[in-house]
Amino acid sequence: MHLSTHNWMRAEPLETTLKRIKKFGYESIEISGEPAQYKINETRALLKEHGIRCWGAVTLMLGERNLAARDQGQRERSVQYVKDVLTMVSELDGEIITLVPATVGKVVPDGTEEEEWNWVVDATRECFTHAKKVGVKIAVEPLNRFETYLFNRGAQALALADAVSPECGVCLDAYHLHMEEFNVYDAIRQVGNRLFDFHVADNNRFAAGLGQIDWPKIVGTLKEVGYDGALTNEFVAPVDRTPAAPYPDMVERNPVDISPEQLKFIQDHGSSVLTEKFYTDQMRITAETLLPLIK
Repeated sequence: MHLSTHNWMRAEPLETTLKRIKKFGYESIEISGEPAQYKINETRALLKEHGIRCWGAVTLMLGERNLAARDQGQRERSVQYVKDVLTMVSELDGEIITLVPATVGKVVPDGTEEEEWNWVVDATRECFTHAKKVGVKIAVEPLNRFETYLFNRGAQALALADAVSPECGVCLDAYHLHMEEFNVYDAIRQVGNRLFDFHVADNNRFAAGLGQIDWPKIVGTLKEVGYDGALTNEFVAPVDRTPAAPYPDMVERNPVDISPEQLKFIQDHGSSVLTEKFYTDQMRITAETLLPLIK
């Protein structure tokens, strides 16, 4: 196992992110799933310069992106978006994308269970065909019920992966696991060797080590099933707007270089644009919590 991180949680130059994570012992990055933001040659050069490899990317299912949409045109555009992310990861020598099939924040279905299952299976199969072509793996990621109604548990993600191909896998996230699973450790064991990626944030979605999750037991269970991929940092720290706030200076008051769509995505997760100091501390705390367990 090795330590990785997402970068969608804070809008900043990629070089800034890479310098920070290298200092704390991160080995790779899951790049934000927005291919238009990255020029491949420049990004490859930055990764090489800082000694950080691309592990993969996560699909950011914003707006109309939805593989389970009733509208066929919407599904087709969503498939094309996923294909674009897969191509970007391939061109950056990455290994994987974590696929969130439905729009994040959408909690009302578009059709019956049977209709939506057929739509999402067909769309994911088309994405998987492209993934095979470009040499990148797909891992289906379940989210908690407040972010999507469609896939909330590992067993559900595994069912979609099974319907697509034995070579399609699953990504689990410690934060979502602790909200939705009957038994967190059994959920990891059930996915077993189909576990292709693992995201980390504590039960309060702060950095690993700032909540109640038993990280030694989590990492031990991952080792038990033979998982040897990334532990990918994905904290989305909730903003406290009351006098009880433990981190009164966590919000960046004059954010720059962030699109309205990305800002909305972060705010919809209960967070905001974080100051560089607070964000850096969260990166450091995750590393200090997890690196001793995986080395």
